[in-house]
Amino acid sequence: MNTSIVGRKITLTDELKSHITATIDTFKKFNLDIISVNAIISQEEKKGKNVITFEYVLNIANIDTVVVKQKDKDLHTAIDIATDRVNKILRRHADKIKSHDATKFTEVAISQEQDSIAKELELLDEEIIPVKLQSYKPMEIEEALNELKADSGVFKVFYDMDDNFRVLFKMKNGKHYGLY
Repeated sequence: MNTSIVGRKITLTDELKSHITATIDTFKKFNLDIISVNAIISQEEKKGKNVITFEYVLNIANIDTVVVKQKDKDLHTAIDIATDRVNKILRRHADKIKSHDATKFTEVAISQEQDSIAKELELLDEEIIPVKLQSYKPMEIEEALNELKADSGVFKVFYDMDDNFRVLFKMKNGKHYGLY
């Protein structure tokens, strides 16, 4: 982070520079990519009164430039108020970034549900055995019905003569058959 302290119509003492540098160092706690911080102090006379303007210009990566100006009669008060305002802006931005990265409650609920479904599927892996179809050639519905009656199975999957995928199955009563 590049820092610069500029005084316009005011002399900068070592104590003043160290105070401003210490306040600028507090901006690092937000872990933002601050490129540069410029502190500008200027003194003006308005209506016979001395008015001190303190200004921060912060260049932050992926954000527009942040400019905070504070006018006051006392220099240290202006610095402290401007520093508090900049800290508030940086805290809001850091919180916004953290909230975008945070896991939302709905995501936690979805992941828990997915975990329970995965556990159930693992239990079913021992019960479900994949079976290949015996025949890929088309057959008549009557032929499939005769094979199903002769077999002890509950359903028969086949392609009919029109090349439609069909399922023939026994109804619960055991006397009738259904066809999809």
